Amino acid sequence: MGSNALAVGSQGVAGGTSMMLANPHFPWQGKNRMWQSHLTIPGEFDVSGASLLGFPVVNIGHNADVAWSHTVATVAPFGLFDVQVDPLNPTVYLVDGQWERMTSQQVSVDVRNADGSLGRVTRTLWSTRYGPVTTSIQGVPLPWVVSAHAVRDVNMNNLRALNTWFHLDRAKDVHDVVNTLETTQGVPFFNTVASDREGNVLYADIQATPNITDEHARACLTETGKLLFDQPLRLPNVPPISVFDGKRSACDWPDDPDAVAPGLLDPHLQPRLIRADFVGNANDSPWLANPEQPLSYPRVMGDSAAPRSLRTQELIVTAENRINGTDGLPGRGFTPENMGQLLYADNSRAADLALDATVTACRNVPFGLVLVDGNLVNVSEACPVLAAWKSHDYTADSRGSLLFANYWSALSGGQGVEKLPWKVPFDPKDPVHTPNSLDSGSSAVRDALARAVLALRNAGVPLNAPLSDTVKVTRNGEQIPVHGMISELGVLNVITPGQVDGRPDVVFGTSFVQLVRFTADGPPEARSVLAYSQSANPNSPHHADQTRLFSAGGWVTERFTEEQIAASPVLRTVVLD
Repeated sequence: MGSNALAVGSQGVAGGTSMMLANPHFPWQGKNRMWQSHLTIPGEFDVSGASLLGFPVVNIGHNADVAWSHTVATVAPFGLFDVQVDPLNPTVYLVDGQWERMTSQQVSVDVRNADGSLGRVTRTLWSTRYGPVTTSIQGVPLPWVVSAHAVRDVNMNNLRALNTWFHLDRAKDVHDVVNTLETTQGVPFFNTVASDREGNVLYADIQATPNITDEHARACLTETGKLLFDQPLRLPNVPPISVFDGKRSACDWPDDPDAVAPGLLDPHLQPRLIRADFVGNANDSPWLANPEQPLSYPRVMGDSAAPRSLRTQELIVTAENRINGTDGLPGRGFTPENMGQLLYADNSRAADLALDATVTACRNVPFGLVLVDGNLVNVSEACPVLAAWKSHDYTADSRGSLLFANYWSALSGGQGVEKLPWKVPFDPKDPVHTPNSLDSGSSAVRDALARAVLALRNAGVPLNAPLSDTVKVTRNGEQIPVHGMISELGVLNVITPGQVDGRPDVVFGTSFVQLVRFTADGPPEARSVLAYSQSANPNSPHHADQTRLFSAGGWVTERFTEEQIAASPVLRTVVLD
């Protein structure tokens, strides 16, 4: 899962003291949908926003003085312990030269068999002093032969999250937010971005984190652990997973007197940044919450001085250009209108950096023919389509954007952006604008373009088809076009198209969006949209209403105060005897 969050302070807001953009990216179906609510206990509690299913307070939203959002962080909230076992009795393991017995628990689960009948499956789960034994992680097998791997997770016993969000819902300023995060350490794996009425903005990665200081990691990492922790699979945003030497009890996560629970990292060592211009996060590590003030932190919380994703670059460039007034829009500084306009512009950072070189590469293909994967593909038709796509956007009527999306996916192949054929490599002194200058002479560029052309032709999709031809959702037989595209393209409004029950739909992306502006006095000004609508019931009038609104680039203007609610022309009051 992902998200964007941007908080703009008094130095970057026009006509207010601060603003907050909440743009979480979550599944559009199932248990991880978000739901809107406004919770009020007169004189005690007043908060508006959205929550995950079943959570009794607001996860992302605002009250009268503070607005906040969260993004999935790069912290590894769990770690592994490699324990030596007795080959003749693999449930006995060695610690400090002494053999210890694992504990066991039998778990039985009712299951439905292939023929529809009910059955029962029983498993024995084994645990060490460090935690339960696991035989795979993220699909990678962990053989249980000479050694076993136990997993310890900071959230296994984390029941503090309700306290965290209850107090966030009542925060008075960003300093109150920091105090809540430090004293509860209940956030499970999220960054927090917030703004307040005083004009301050906050980025904080203060959460339940393993007490793995850099010194402790150096003393206890196994050889495999060093690869996963220092260079985690060399893939973007893979957390630094630790594998410690379980033969030494000293390698367990130590207890810190300043942490709220055993094995947690001291919250004062975790990064935070309060400024008056802007802070943000788009699922990269804390390093560049604001490029003017890079952060430092223990390695377990993520990398630093490393390439940023194209979405992170897009978030920073969007904020800087709007505050400086260099983005082509009138004036300087953010307003609710231009913040929403910039999100819905669906601009692609990848296209900004690479489209021109891609067109050049296309035009330079001899006779327009590329041999790829055993197919001779004529790419000449793609050149004018890409050249005409000057807007670089993923709005519903954009043409050429589908072709570029397929091409970029083929070129990147899930790699980090720095691994593409750039002429100018990543420079930690200029992390927002490097790498750049795609090599138009690279065979990888030509091959990716040919694969994209072949894929669209095989699917029967014209190369210049508008985005709305394929990116849409189905609601009660109605097909609603959706704007936005996948994260790898550096589009803030992330949309991952797919199918549900054989019909076009969105499987992941922008869910609840909220824009909040504070002024020196008066109530907060907020507008929002729940992209997949509030109700999953197809018979409800709220099953597709906000989806249509999102498709059209619209917003719901919030009614927050009692006076605003009472003034609504659609208010209906029912008095129960």
